[in-house]
Amino acid sequence: MTRTYLAATLLLTAAAYAQNGSSDRMKSGSDLVPMADQHFMMKAAQGGMAEVQLGKLATQNASSQAVKDFGQKMVDDHSKANDELKGLAARKNVTLPTSLDPQDQATMDRLSKLNGPAFDRAYMRDMVVDHKKDIADFRKEANSGADSDVKTWASNTLPTLQQHLQMAQSTK
Repeated sequence: MTRTYLAATLLLTAAAYAQNGSSDRMKSGSDLVPMADQHFMMKAAQGGMAEVQLGKLATQNASSQAVKDFGQKMVDDHSKANDELKGLAARKNVTLPTSLDPQDQATMDRLSKLNGPAFDRAYMRDMVVDHKKDIADFRKEANSGADSDVKTWASNTLPTLQQHLQMAQSTK
């Protein structure tokens, strides 16, 4: 009976310590941002980096002035959004990726081998597909994200992405 009492006391003490330790301990910001929101932020950061790099490539490799202008708009708008996201991530203590994911790198490599009208067609086709996917991801985060700051950023960025899609479809 004494062992049972001792074991129960130890378990209760450990449980109380774990509960108090977790509430009294200083939590990092990323502990407070749900994993789904952190994942969204990381995907958005990688996608934003890709848009900037591909936009720069478009200003160099495109033959159409409309495609060059679209590429520059991607550089300008996504650089601004990326900076906002970096600030939000810093406040939330979320570490964002600093390099392209393999799929975006493959797209960059493929498009960097193209010039002129072939580049224009491939780039604009990719921009339509990519922005449709981005809009779906941002809309989902804006509607059902758990972190209010991340939701707000997604919601505020969504109209720009929708404008980009419209421009990509008309430029294509």
